[in-house]
Amino acid sequence: MVIVDGNNVMGQRVGWHRDKPGAQRRLMAEVERLARRENEPHLLVFDAPPPGGLPGEAGAPRDGSVPLFGVLYARRGSSADELILERLYHHGNDPEVCVVTSDRALARQARVLGARVVSSGQFRRRLERCARAPEA
Repeated sequence: MVIVDGNNVMGQRVGWHRDKPGAQRRLMAEVERLARRENEPHLLVFDAPPPGGLPGEAGAPRDGSVPLFGVLYARRGSSADELILERLYHHGNDPEVCVVTSDRALARQARVLGARVVSSGQFRRRLERCARAPEA
């Protein structure tokens, strides 16, 4: 399971803030493609939905399995970091969980909870390599 701090990864692209809903949609498509290509669940977490909203995670499949790709938004008055930490507590010291963030405090807490941490810049480069690779 890869839990991605969406705003951190969006921030790796110059000018993303000019069209935040567009940047979120592009990132969703990129992360979903990577999740499918690697056959590994990816959860993309944002601070809040943009005005007008975007689709979010509809919940886990009825069979209890983990969806291959999902999107979550922090509740009003909360942050993506808090939501990511909630998810880490849920997975309880699972070394298979990886958190993508450039937030030092979140990275430190994720490591304490047993997760691996990858920087947003490293993840952005991985997304770009995936986008250049031919479809399987």
